[in-house]
Amino acid sequence: MSLPATFDLTPEDAQLLLAANTHLGARNVQVHQEPYVFNARPDGVHVINVGKTWEKLVLAARIIAAIPNPEDVVAISSRTYGQRAVLKFAAHTGATPIAGRFTPGSFTNYITRSFKEPRLVIVTDPRSDAQAIKEASYVNIPVIALTDLDSPSEYVDVAIPCNNRGKHSIGLIWYLLAREVLRLRGALTDRTQPWSIMPDLYFYRNPEEIEQQTAEEAAQEAGEEEAKEEVTEEQTEAAEWAQENADNVEW
Repeated sequence: MSLPATFDLTPEDAQLLLAANTHLGARNVQVHQEPYVFNARPDGVHVINVGKTWEKLVLAARIIAAIPNPEDVVAISSRTYGQRAVLKFAAHTGATPIAGRFTPGSFTNYITRSFKEPRLVIVTDPRSDAQAIKEASYVNIPVIALTDLDSPSEYVDVAIPCNNRGKHSIGLIWYLLAREVLRLRGALTDRTQPWSIMPDLYFYRNPEEIEQQTAEEAAQEAGEEEAKEEVTEEQTEAAEWAQENADNVEW
């Protein structure tokens, strides 16, 4: 697929994809994923062609931007690593997020509370989100999926080849997809204009690490307050001592 020059992969985006290990695929390769393989490393890991990843990402962004109502796009991730990215993607593009367990019947059983009638479905992993893909096929909803080289592609209309196991890779793909959608909608006027949102916002964060970081910050603040109190006490003592000396001199 040949893209216009404005949609070419920039060196900065290529560096981001490589830094997030988006190009590292699985050891096994499905037949439908063979065109996306660049080569194989000596340890058996297949390398994904980043250019193909970018082409499919731009195609997916065009499809998403073509939906008039952003809420008709449903972003799904039952995997933990993709839930934060899905919520951020929905917040920036206006899509409807489903982070966590997908309730069976959400697309087919109108009696359920979670019933939805989307025009487009985006999933993080075709294996963990298989129920959503299956129900989308029943009601003729097109599906965009982040697929690894060993992921099943049945009922997937647009597959974005990438490493869908790493938390950084998943977050970066959702980040780039949201950025391209905003550019196509005109929210970002110029493609050379950098987006103020950083990719780190889409990355999964371990709750234990967050608690540890919060505790360290609290301990640091407490230490700074103690140091300030000690300095204040020393200054007070010095002032009292100076006042006493001044009184003695006057006497």
